Amino acid sequence: MNRRSDKHSNQKRNRRPPRAYVGSQSSQEEDMFGALFDGGVVGRFMTYVYPYRKNIWIALVAVLIVTAAQLLIPLIIRHGIDNVILAEDGNATDLFLVILFFALVITINYFANLVQDRLIGITGEHVIFDLRRAMYCHLQSVSLSFMDKTETGRLMSRLTGDVNSLQEFLENSVTAFGDLVLLFGIVVIMLTLDFGLGILTLSAVPTLFLVRMFWLPRARVAFRLARETNSSANGALAEGIRAVQTVQSMRRETVNHDLYDDKVRDNLYAHLKSARMAQVMVPIVDTLTGAAMGIVILLGGMQVINGTLDVGVMVAFLFYVQRFFDPIRSLTIQYSVMQRAMASGKRIFEVLDVPLAINYDPNAINPETIQGSVEFREVTFSYIENQPVLDKVSFTVSPGETIALVGKTGSGKTSITSLLNRFYEVDDGTILIDGIDVRNYSKQSLGRNIAMVLQDPFLFTGTIFDNIRYRTTNATQKDIEKAAQLVGAHNFISQLPNGYNTLLEEQGRNLSLGQRQLLSFARALVADAKILVLDEATANIDSHTEREIQLALKRLLHGRTGIVIAHRLATIRGADRIIVLNNGKVIENGSHSDLIAKKGLYESLYALNHSSFDDLY
Repeated sequence: MNRRSDKHSNQKRNRRPPRAYVGSQSSQEEDMFGALFDGGVVGRFMTYVYPYRKNIWIALVAVLIVTAAQLLIPLIIRHGIDNVILAEDGNATDLFLVILFFALVITINYFANLVQDRLIGITGEHVIFDLRRAMYCHLQSVSLSFMDKTETGRLMSRLTGDVNSLQEFLENSVTAFGDLVLLFGIVVIMLTLDFGLGILTLSAVPTLFLVRMFWLPRARVAFRLARETNSSANGALAEGIRAVQTVQSMRRETVNHDLYDDKVRDNLYAHLKSARMAQVMVPIVDTLTGAAMGIVILLGGMQVINGTLDVGVMVAFLFYVQRFFDPIRSLTIQYSVMQRAMASGKRIFEVLDVPLAINYDPNAINPETIQGSVEFREVTFSYIENQPVLDKVSFTVSPGETIALVGKTGSGKTSITSLLNRFYEVDDGTILIDGIDVRNYSKQSLGRNIAMVLQDPFLFTGTIFDNIRYRTTNATQKDIEKAAQLVGAHNFISQLPNGYNTLLEEQGRNLSLGQRQLLSFARALVADAKILVLDEATANIDSHTEREIQLALKRLLHGRTGIVIAHRLATIRGADRIIVLNNGKVIENGSHSDLIAKKGLYESLYALNHSSFDDLY
């Protein structure tokens, strides 16, 4: 069986992916982030460059000095040959002065190059820093609906690879400006030195433009596809890393490898094609360079023999022909840089333009504390248009009251808590806290007065102490230890080698799932919010620990409004009220005993799963 799998894998590696596969991926990328080429990207990018405009202007002046020096060097050589070396009255002093002036120009060229490279390098790093920071801050505030449907790997690709492409574009743009000035200067000087020879020398240029007309459209497609497939491969890589435990547990290593292999091979073929397109112009430019130099040597040499052209002029022409095609070669390579930058910039600014969806009123109220009453009034909500998850849901929660939300999977329980936190906007209806629409509260106030404990606790890289006080950074060591003792976490923390200063690995993976959940409880305790939301918070805790948690929660919920979601119904029998949801609607509402007596949906759900938890009560 393993041999067959290996054979299948080898066959996949040796075949070229079908064209339709790559195209479908490109289509997905376009749907998510829009068209790939937009000249407006440059103007948008310049807004990030503008604060460093002084550096850019100095760098441009330095580039002009470098260009002037490069244009001057062949003229110095021409002067030295015609007016000193071959002149009848030439002498060593004149030759020394020519060499001295030559050395001065080279020195100026060196320092101008140094200034240019240093300023552009520094400016590029600052601009990219600002871009990365802007993207990160924006992604921290975008609606969860966008994050729900966006692969982490694709976003990482934009924060790293795409941003680096813009940095490369900025650094090459100044060089490209110098190349264009150099081209113009060389043409003017050659036509001034000898118009006829200059025209003949430049006769190779139309061939170059003709080739570029056929090259440009194909190059654009190749560069665009390279960026798309790169993003797709990064997304698959991130997914594979996150799901490695699931992959190994289901023995899908070979299958996942083949799926990833397809994506990276798409990326390989796309980059090979883009590399070919980027390099195809180089040999053509080299060939035209040789042709132009041949024209100068042949025709210029004949004119020198006939006495109609100075030797120095011919030598200068050879230097200028060589330098003329160098910037063309450089601009050809820089075109691929520009294309990557245009595609990357479009993708970056599409992310920055993702609407926040939740627009907070700058004049919203920001109370330090609240009473804690909650009311859902005819609330309708859907993640997908015309497919409501909640349908005219109405209920109230008094300050200090604890309610439990019960229902089958997909009935809308978690959606209720997400709307209360205003992670999403309601389609219709109103959510009130203390009689005030949640849309009239500031983001800071909602965050300060509503705490959540989720089924899968997320712990950050850092110490246990920092994770517990993550919500309230001014909490003291005493506050942290008191919260940990209340939820039963203090004992296991104290047994760790560094106690509360123990460093947690990524997502706290050096702790058990139950221990991580206890830390999330302690974090909610320290936050001291008036409204506490528990979304399947005890699902991953053993029965013994859960008994301690239930006792701790009674103390924690005292004086606070509690909204508890649980599939293990035995854990919420002590709630003041239980709200039963089905297909996004409230169908039952009452205490545990009242709902059991009604013999409705709650009674049937409870009969299915309560018996194994009766020992808790």
